Amino acid sequence: MRIFITGATGFLGGTLATRLSATHHVRGLVRSTADAASLAAAGIEPVLGNLDEAGLLAGEARAADAVINAADSDHAGAVDAILDALDGSGKPFLHTSGSSIVGSASGGEPQDDVYSEDDVYGDATWAPASDKQARVSIDRRVLAAKARDIRSVVLCNSMVYGTGEGVRADSVQIPRLVETARRTGVVRHIGRGLNRWSNVSLDDACSLYLLALDKAPAGS
Repeated sequence: MRIFITGATGFLGGTLATRLSATHHVRGLVRSTADAASLAAAGIEPVLGNLDEAGLLAGEARAADAVINAADSDHAGAVDAILDALDGSGKPFLHTSGSSIVGSASGGEPQDDVYSEDDVYGDATWAPASDKQARVSIDRRVLAAKARDIRSVVLCNSMVYGTGEGVRADSVQIPRLVETARRTGVVRHIGRGLNRWSNVSLDDACSLYLLALDKAPAGS
């Protein structure tokens, strides 16, 4: 299978690209020539460009058998360019969102709310916090692409931890918190610190993407 992936030098996307390249022909979007060389050395064909280049994204999507967006969850232009290119193709498109769409400013207090995909995407009355409305709007456009004969899937990752297997070994989340604690000598939390973050290992997250690529139904 020929797979085009954005975010191929990132923490999650880089690991996905590396694993997929073992059995598929993977082309990865990359912004710098230095990172392009690193991708090529790992057996991933680099595509030099960025998410603002709609024509480039569309061309790659048309030439691919499947597309994975593991770069920017909030770049509507890139998502729309890919969806338009895949229109009527029946090809899979995996879009990366995040579980922060159901997060709330709890002030360090615990909350017991549990959300399902039906609660978030199936209930027309549900609305995310204002800073996540644009992201959820993109997610819903991806899911609605089922009607355009695209096997579109949205994956809402929680806090991903682990060691990356691609160009970037570290995420931008937990290592930053650790660095701040080491530098200041204080492990910070908000209020009583009783709020909870959902976590997932990088290995499990990548396994989910591979399963979704193979089996997830359109609009899920």
